[in-house]
Amino acid sequence: MNPFDETPKPPQDSGPDSEKPTPQQELTPTPLVSPEIPLNSGMEQAPSPMPLPPEYPEDLRITWSWPHFILFIFFGFISLVTVQGLMAVHYAPHKHLSSPEMEKYLLSNPKFAIGSMLIWYALLFFFLYITLSVLRGHPFWEYLGWRKIKTGPGEKGRNPLVYFGWGCGLSFLVAIASTQMKTPENLPMEELFKFRQTALLFMAMAVLVAPLVEETLFRGYLYPLFARSFGVGPGIVLTGILFGMMHGAQLGWTWSLVSILILVGIIFTTVRARTGSVFASYLMHLGYNSLISFFAILGTHGFTKLPTSH
Repeated sequence: MNPFDETPKPPQDSGPDSEKPTPQQELTPTPLVSPEIPLNSGMEQAPSPMPLPPEYPEDLRITWSWPHFILFIFFGFISLVTVQGLMAVHYAPHKHLSSPEMEKYLLSNPKFAIGSMLIWYALLFFFLYITLSVLRGHPFWEYLGWRKIKTGPGEKGRNPLVYFGWGCGLSFLVAIASTQMKTPENLPMEELFKFRQTALLFMAMAVLVAPLVEETLFRGYLYPLFARSFGVGPGIVLTGILFGMMHGAQLGWTWSLVSILILVGIIFTTVRARTGSVFASYLMHLGYNSLISFFAILGTHGFTKLPTSH
């Protein structure tokens, strides 16, 4: 036996009961560990793998979060107060007016009534463009939900004008429902209609600007944040509630009318969620506002007559 050989020579058993191993037994390896003893006996268990984060659909894959939302709200409030304050100082008359007279004077001036809103909208878009596109390198419109309208498996592509028609139909139903409601006289919206030039520019903004801005902010920016935080269903409802509440001041906080706009906002957000695109809800919003503007101009003869009180 070689003293450096690590394999000891098996002992010879010359007893009568000893048997020579068969060739199959010689080729079968001897287990190093008893099967009754686990390999990690006495060792710490390996930690279980961390659960994977939920997989969101493409239209909900965003990078902004609640701190960004809080900063956005703060910026929006400060910019609105600043813009309207500076515009009011610039266009205020030289003579002293009481608060109601000053409000009436500013509403009659379309440069203030419409111009201040357009400047504020531009500042909100500027904030989102800088914080989401410039600083983070994302494509601005696509990242805020302006994508191709998706369809379900086996469905044919739907003509985008269908959504415009749905918006017109929804506007018609809302107009019928509104006539059955008792609303107070002299709503802030009706006060604005008393000034023809301001009213016409407001209608133009309602068709050309408001759907673009509101859909980008509510269905493009707010809805994905709410859907990721609370779920798609609660996100749709919360977005619709905020949409209706935003128009509350224009309606004198008449809750029957505000409730209708909340329902309209929920419908718009549902369409955006099902299609994965802000473009679909924008077309509905465009059709909705277009029909409202058409009936408003038609019913007031181009705002030469005051709207009829309900």
